[in-house]
Amino acid sequence: MRWFADFLYLFVGLLYLPVAVYNALLLGKNRHGWRERFGSLRQRDSSQPRIWIHAVSLGEINCTPLLVKKLRHKLPDVDIVISTTTDTGFARAVQLFGQDAVFRFPLDFSLTISKVLRRIRPSLIVLVELEVWYNLVHQAHRRGIPIAIVNGRLTQRSVKRLGWLGAIGRSMFARLSWVGAQDEAIAERFRSLGTPSECVEMTSSLKWDTATVSDVVERANELALALGIDQSKPLWVCGSTGPAEEAIILEAHKKLLASWSSSQASPTLVIVPRKPERFDDVAKLIRNEGFKCIRRSQRADGCQANGLDDSPTVILGDTMGELRKFYSLASVVFVGRSLVPMGGSDPMEVAAMGKPMIVGPHMGNFALPVATFERARAVLVVKSAELLAEGVKQLLSHPDEAQVLAQNARKVVQENQGATDVTVEKLATLLSGVEGVGSRQRLHYDP
Repeated sequence: MRWFADFLYLFVGLLYLPVAVYNALLLGKNRHGWRERFGSLRQRDSSQPRIWIHAVSLGEINCTPLLVKKLRHKLPDVDIVISTTTDTGFARAVQLFGQDAVFRFPLDFSLTISKVLRRIRPSLIVLVELEVWYNLVHQAHRRGIPIAIVNGRLTQRSVKRLGWLGAIGRSMFARLSWVGAQDEAIAERFRSLGTPSECVEMTSSLKWDTATVSDVVERANELALALGIDQSKPLWVCGSTGPAEEAIILEAHKKLLASWSSSQASPTLVIVPRKPERFDDVAKLIRNEGFKCIRRSQRADGCQANGLDDSPTVILGDTMGELRKFYSLASVVFVGRSLVPMGGSDPMEVAAMGKPMIVGPHMGNFALPVATFERARAVLVVKSAELLAEGVKQLLSHPDEAQVLAQNARKVVQENQGATDVTVEKLATLLSGVEGVGSRQRLHYDP
């Protein structure tokens, strides 16, 4: 069966090749790390138990810092390595865990996976959210390496697609050792695909725990000084925005400014695109829409900029790792990739910071937390540029109402934390059941 999987991967890969070349040459995506994707990794120490955590992209990587911290505290003698697929995920993982612990996730060809397992020598493989691949699962199972899914997320649409694989798909899910699902509906979807009921548990989302409850973000004041942001004036921040969404946001900002009272200081808009390869395009869009564009990358820390003038100005957050700083300065936050059908972005981080929050209608990847926020009257959901402008104006003009929304959101975060501790205990139990862990590894790594 593995040769059939290899043939299928090769066929799909050939079809995708023009897209990959276009992304690499013209968009600058996934240009690097191809030797690692084909298994050229350094040999890891064979005497030490090791957990391999795979998080496909930036959002999944951002789930892992607290999990890794608590695993290292509970299992100090266990090595932890991290793999990821996307450029943004890789950059963030290196920033969090160091170059030595991070590598590119290998292509799921049987020989590549066999080579990677021999070099990494994991005692336990942890997949964040989903990322179930045929050869990885089957070869790990044959070698006695348990595979766990943490922060499990599986949509009904994905269930239908995976169902097309028939027995092949069920054979993958049947070999999972444990699934920590975000909610009971997701847990049932894993069971429907063949994961044994006793191996599926509802743990809630790790992202509730990674949301840091805090009113202050380190060096946010330096960011404000560098950009000339007057923190006494209204500021709305649109974070992790996606293609086609910035145009809607700029339209909303025009409507907001047109309806704003001349007796009040006009609101300033900050846009922070999710993907760095889009920074230049968004800067061009801002200027084409008639706004002056101030790019964060061109304003160094340590220099106090003059305050923003009265001309229509939009700040572009075109650096990595500063989104929380922008959020901490915001009077209102819009959570991006939600006005267009892209699945949404993490709303828990905003809520934990005690910020009044607006989202669009397309939050499918975060449907459970958004529903929880809605029940608690802790989020405002809008469906158009006009409604976005009205929502921002309402919250900026009524700070008491905005504060209630923000306090409700933070309370929801605090009430739902705890999934990481449950997950760490379960992973430690799985690791303790691997033959030889704690003494000499006796897992079978031959191809």
